[in-house]
Parts: sequence; structure tokens; C-alpha cells
Amino acid sequence: MSVPAPRLWAWLPPQGSRRYHLLLAVVGMLVLGPLAGVTAAYMNFSLGFFVGGQVLAGLLGSVVTVGYGASGKHGANYIQTAAASVASMSGMAVLVQAMAWLGLPQPPAWQLVLYLTCVGMFGVGVGMLYTPVLVDNLRLVYPSGLAVANILRALTDPALLRRSVRALGGGVATGLVAGLAIPRIAALGAIEASASTFGAGMVIGARIGVPALIGGLLSVALKPWFVALGWLVPSDPPRKAMFLVALGTIMGAAIVDLALIFMRALPGARRAAAGEQAAWQQVHVGRLLAWIAFWGAGIVAAGHGLLGQPVLFLVLAIVLVFLFALVNGISVGISDSNPISSAFVVAVVVMAGLGLRDPGVGLMAGAVLLVSTSVACDMQQDRSTGWRLGTPRVLQFRYQVLGILVGAILAVAFARLFMAAYPVLLQDQTVMTADQQPAEWGSAMTYKFVGVLRSLTDDKPWQRTAIYAGIAVGLAIELLRKWIKPRHFLLDAVLLPSPYALSFGGFFNLAPSAWLAAGGVTADLLALRTRKSEDLPEDMSANSLFGGGLIAGDALAALALGVAGLLAVL
Repeated sequence: MSVPAPRLWAWLPPQGSRRYHLLLAVVGMLVLGPLAGVTAAYMNFSLGFFVGGQVLAGLLGSVVTVGYGASGKHGANYIQTAAASVASMSGMAVLVQAMAWLGLPQPPAWQLVLYLTCVGMFGVGVGMLYTPVLVDNLRLVYPSGLAVANILRALTDPALLRRSVRALGGGVATGLVAGLAIPRIAALGAIEASASTFGAGMVIGARIGVPALIGGLLSVALKPWFVALGWLVPSDPPRKAMFLVALGTIMGAAIVDLALIFMRALPGARRAAAGEQAAWQQVHVGRLLAWIAFWGAGIVAAGHGLLGQPVLFLVLAIVLVFLFALVNGISVGISDSNPISSAFVVAVVVMAGLGLRDPGVGLMAGAVLLVSTSVACDMQQDRSTGWRLGTPRVLQFRYQVLGILVGAILAVAFARLFMAAYPVLLQDQTVMTADQQPAEWGSAMTYKFVGVLRSLTDDKPWQRTAIYAGIAVGLAIELLRKWIKPRHFLLDAVLLPSPYALSFGGFFNLAPSAWLAAGGVTADLLALRTRKSEDLPEDMSANSLFGGGLIAGDALAALALGVAGLLAVL
């Protein structure tokens, strides 16, 4: 075992000591976590999506641990793990807003916090359960996870920092300026410009970005057919139907990949039992399964005993988490996109098929999918960072748990704070006309939730048909890819693209898909003109550093907007 480098500053507690972990926990949970949390809540209320907290917290957390030298990357990783969990949970404040739109009575704050805590803890366990599959076996990219790893290595290693500061610093500055300018420039807003989406494209490359654009183009091209089938009306955006097909596409491809993984599972289990895993990777599986079972029971106990929700739909939601934590985890690993609201919608569609007609029950049961899937994918993203750095997984797990505790409290607190300061957030936009919609508070995620919950009295079988069609398409494409093994760019990215990457275009409008593709193509073209430095780690390059910097800069801009919004409230 290597000996940590001497501390640069005497006031820093020794690595591994209680004071060391106390310092990291306080910074992650109580400083950076709430900052990222208010950003997430503000963005969800105003836009309907939020920038993940990993990159932002990793960037700021490195400031605390830089005094430990290169080994400080692990401490910064613990900080970002806790802070990202706080942010992920804080963004779930929109659930309280959805209650207000539906006219549902809000339970006491402590009951809601307890319920969200149980759901979040369950999600942490499921996310860790799938880590060996998605991170160790499939070796998915996880663009933000890679960006965080690059940032932590660069900022805590002085030698590496000197070689990477231009690319990383240039990306951060560009992303910050773009993130602050885009909301104020109508032309950029009209084309849905996004520094973080472009940056993610630079990290993943054209072989993932181009299929995402193809998916977006297919979505637009298929809209007339969807209208003819009665799935959409002409005024609907194509993704209103295409996101269901996209989810099914991921499921179909996952069936193929998981079958192959399970075929190799027994030899892998034998190697793990023989101790072939590195010490930092090892997790006690029995305790993890007990954790999942305990918090799953806690969801049912709190949901039924305190909130009066039917056990059947709570249990169904818990079962669906095991599916969507895997499906969405693959989506995050491929394209940095976590379609958590889509998981919520599909869960409600499934429950409607089983007879659910109460919007309140649909909201609380769907919240299990929403929160658990968000937290589980954050767990996988963080473990991808830890996999690149060699950070002990058990310790990361503990920091994530601490973040869930704080985030559950802040989710309820931020919801009530923002809605008290801005009463317009209480108005149900699903019943407003176009000219009545508030310009600054789009709340697109809440709009999607309430819209599907209001449709519970009108079951739509076509929604399940769209999912089945997507499964068939994803299964067929992935089988062909496994058979042909495409290597040429035209075949791999255009003619027979990855279903995982293709699905991105179904979850978003065409513009974000175009920005992702533009980032990927730009990075690949630049790579052809420059040779990778042999001094950088294998998975680092100037392009990936610049792309990660764009994501971090955009996150800093979102933080500035979120803090400004909070100060305006106060």
C-alpha cells in the first residue's frame, strides 16, 4: 500500500483520521451540497431539468483537498459524492409542487422527509448492486463521471495540472460565460444552446453523439405517422410519443447485453470469491442485499402506514426500480442523460394498466421510481469516477448515504421556500392556455408528471404499444451489432448505431441531440489534428478535459443563477 504524500498545510487533518472524514463530510453535506441543491431545485422549478452536481462539487471539492497532493483526489471524490446526493434529492422538490398542482393535501413535513429518505436509501443500494455490471463489466463511459475523474486528477496533482490547465481552464471559462449568457440571449435560447451538452459530446465522441442526432431526426420524421396512428395530435412535440419508444429501445438492447453478462457471471463470481477483485472494489454483497430489503420495507411502511398509500402499487414501484435503475443507468453511462421523468411516466402507465385511477397514489408510487432511479444513477456515476481513481467503494457508499439524509430535508424545505416566495409556482400550468403560461417558471418536469397523472382516468393502450415496439427495435439492432461487430464509423454510428445512443434523440428535442453530436464531431476532428500527449493518463485527452470543463463551467453558471434566485426569495 502506498504511503500518502506529506500535507502541504499543517492545519489539514491526517488522511484517514476522524477529523479528516468530518472535514470532508461537512464540506460535502453542509456547504457544497446545499449550493448544488438550491441550483437543482431552482433549475427544476424554472426549466424542468437540472445539471448534475458531480462535476461542480468535484471542481470545488478539489480546492479543499489539494493540500494532500495527488492522493487528495480520493477526498475530493468523497466530497463530490456527498454533495451530488444532496443535489439529486433537492431537485425532487418538484414532487411537492406536483401535489399543489393536483390539489392534494400535503402531509406533515417530517412524514414526507421520512418517506423520501427511505426511497433515497433504497436507490443507493440498488445503484451499488448494479455497479459491477455497468461499471466493471460493461465499462460504460459515464461522461460526467469521466469529467469528474479528470478534474480531480488534474487539480490534485501539480505535475498533471501544469499539463492540463489550459484545456481544463479554457473549458471552465467558456462554459461559465456560455451558461450565464445563453439565458439572456434570445437567439441562443431559441436554438437551445447548451455548453454542458456540447461538452458531454466532446467527452463521448462522435460514435455516440451522431447516433443521438439520428434518433432526434427519426423522431421528427416519424411524427406524421404517430399523428396518423392517433398517438399524437399535430400540435404535440414528437418526443411525447418517441420517449416511450426510446425507453423500450434501451430495454431491448439491455436484454441482449445482460444475457451475455449473465453467461459470464459464474466465472466472474468465482474470481471475486477467490479474491481477485482489488481491495477498493470489494463490497459485502450480503449486507448490501440486507440494506436493499430493509429500505424497501421502509418504503412500504412509511408509504402505507404514514401516507395511506396502497401496498400493491408501492411494491410494484419497488420492483420497477430494479428495471429502470439498470435501463437509465445504461443511458447515463452512454449519453450522460438520465430520463428520470420518463421512468416516472412509464411507471404510471404500467399502474394504469393494472387499474390505478387515483392521481395521488400515482404521484406517491411514481416518486419511488423518480427518486430511486435518480439516486441509483448518481451512485453508478460516482462509482465510475471511483473506478478510474481507485477510490474505496464502501467509503463512497457511506458518503452517499450522508448526502441522502441532508437532501431529503432540503427537498421539502426548498419546495416550501420557493413556492412561498413565488406563488406562481402553485398554479397548475396543465390547465392554462399558452398565453397564460409563466415565462420564467416553465416547470417542465412537473408539467409532465401532472399531465400523465391527470390522464389516469383515460387509459391509453398505445403507450404500452410504443414501449413494446421500442423493445423489438432495440433487441433487433443489438443482436445485429453483436453479430456483425461494426468497426467502420459509417456502419457503427450511422447505419447500425447503438440503441443506447440512438435513444437520446427520443428523450429530448432535436436541438440538444444536435449539440451533443456537434460536440462529438468537434472532438473527433480535433483528435485527428493533434496527437494525444503520452504524459496524460490513458483516458484523459485535451478534448475530454475541455469538454469536462464546459460541463463544470455550465454547472457554475447554474449555481450562480440558483443562488441569485434564492437570494431574491430571501
